[in-house]
Amino acid sequence: MNAANKMNSMLSSTALAGKSIVVTGGGTGLGRSMTQMFLQCGANVLITSRKEDVLKKTCEELSGFGGKIAYAVCDVRKIDEVEAAITKAENEFGNINGWVNNAAGNFISPTERLSHKAFDTIVDIVLKGTYNCTLAAGKNWIEQKSPGIFLNIVTTYSWTGSGYVVPSAIAKAGVLALTRSLAVEWAKYGIRSNAIAPGPFPTEGAWSRLFPADLAAKLDPLQRIPLRRFGEHEELANLAAYLMSDFSAYVNGEVVTIDGGEWLQGGGEFNNLEAIPSEMWDSIERMVRGKK
Repeated sequence: MNAANKMNSMLSSTALAGKSIVVTGGGTGLGRSMTQMFLQCGANVLITSRKEDVLKKTCEELSGFGGKIAYAVCDVRKIDEVEAAITKAENEFGNINGWVNNAAGNFISPTERLSHKAFDTIVDIVLKGTYNCTLAAGKNWIEQKSPGIFLNIVTTYSWTGSGYVVPSAIAKAGVLALTRSLAVEWAKYGIRSNAIAPGPFPTEGAWSRLFPADLAAKLDPLQRIPLRRFGEHEELANLAAYLMSDFSAYVNGEVVTIDGGEWLQGGGEFNNLEAIPSEMWDSIERMVRGKK
């Protein structure tokens, strides 16, 4: 019995028909949501993770949503396991048309509290894992003279940087550079590379680690978002489906931000004036007019 509800899709149930997509970290969170949307649009999907029990459960719950779903236990830090996942996908579906580099790791901490091993843990998963998958899948497409699509999940602080998540920031910045670089270099092979930079999309695991209850109560992350709400998984999944479809065939090297305006809120020097009440604005206006 399926435990997932059908998502509202902006694309038809055949928009991705005949396509096969690999989603790393596809068993949980945003990876799972994108997987479900791809299936609903007719694609076959192979999901990867280090946890076989999670993969099995997700495959059971998402079976019958459209396309065929399969899994491969894979640690993206290990190139031999990535290559085995490619073989598994080709054995299951015959070919691979798209690859979503979604597997990631992150935690919050003052940088001076971190060891080099803490940096290694995040950078190896996010950056090394992404280039392992990209090299393996890309070389495979080039050898077969087959077009393909990479979709990388980055963050808005990939280009701004951010304190307290420095290992993630430097790793995601590398993924962003990889996206834009290969969009130019590999376009001649029919390989497109794009990225999505999500804002806050709550998930069971990552959200509780990044915003523990006590911290969330102090900072109130909603106040950083002009739309004053978090993202819905369905919204990001629809964007991902579009970028993996033929409708986006001329989109290459692009990074699409979907964050309700959060990063712009933090970037504008005077955006925090939102907190000033009307009465104070009246007083400020009188002062300004008085000076004239």
